Amino acid sequence: MSGNEILARRFEEHRPQLRAVAYRMLGSLSEAEDAVQETWLKLDRSDIGAVQNLGAWLTTVTGRVCLDLLRSRTARREDPLHGQDGQEGLVRLPDPVVAAFGAADPEQEVLTADSVGIALMVVLDELAPAERLAFVLHDLFSVPFDEIAPILGRTSAATRQLASRARRRVQGAAPAQDADLTLRREVVEAFLGAARGGDLDALLALLDPDVVARSDGGALRPGLLRRGAADVASQAIAFARFAQDGRPVLVNGAPGVLSLADGKPLSLMAFTIRGGRITALDILTDPDRLARLGLGALLGD
Repeated sequence: MSGNEILARRFEEHRPQLRAVAYRMLGSLSEAEDAVQETWLKLDRSDIGAVQNLGAWLTTVTGRVCLDLLRSRTARREDPLHGQDGQEGLVRLPDPVVAAFGAADPEQEVLTADSVGIALMVVLDELAPAERLAFVLHDLFSVPFDEIAPILGRTSAATRQLASRARRRVQGAAPAQDADLTLRREVVEAFLGAARGGDLDALLALLDPDVVARSDGGALRPGLLRRGAADVASQAIAFARFAQDGRPVLVNGAPGVLSLADGKPLSLMAFTIRGGRITALDILTDPDRLARLGLGALLGD
């Protein structure tokens, strides 16, 4: 076996973790793949004879690639990420990782480990690029601050402060969900039943009073950001009339629902549940992005 073949095999061993790093950094599955491919190209062009820990080296290279992409993205972004409450605006949800219940997919499990739900990914998207890098690499992948600091061109102490600031925002906006997957699925099923039946009181009992609902309809169908149980419940009842069928799925490892109309995906809903109540509802209705998710296997196509 040639040296290049050995190097390629070693890289493939680390690919799942590198994809996980890039996904948390970018919130885009396609961009994450591009970042991992760029990491391979950098590896192929580098002399790694003195590298003692290839996994750590690849992780920091992937982090640097993602940081550059984030900074470029931030420089291009002119519109606010979210519209005003209850008004149309640019609501951009991260790419979801969708799987059927009971399906064992080690690659997907790596991507969505550490409770990286859609709500957390939304918060990560709102961090400054340097904050996101410091938090993701240190808090989610245990990279020492001394190794992150050179990527950012900052001191280790300054990098620690960035991660701390990001951690406070994450804990405040995306606290950990209930651990019991079965109970969370029961809450989701109860929500669907109440929405289809037009039972406003049942929906209000399932929704946290301060629930947040985000809907991403794509560039041609601006999304909505809504807050409060009454508003979200009324919208859920209205939307349920359009969906002819709803199938339970896992969205980033958590119970979700794929809604269909005429046998085609209409929406993908991800739920954040704490204390037995829904605290966040993230809905992807962008037809182009739904088509790119490759949901045919879940529909039996």
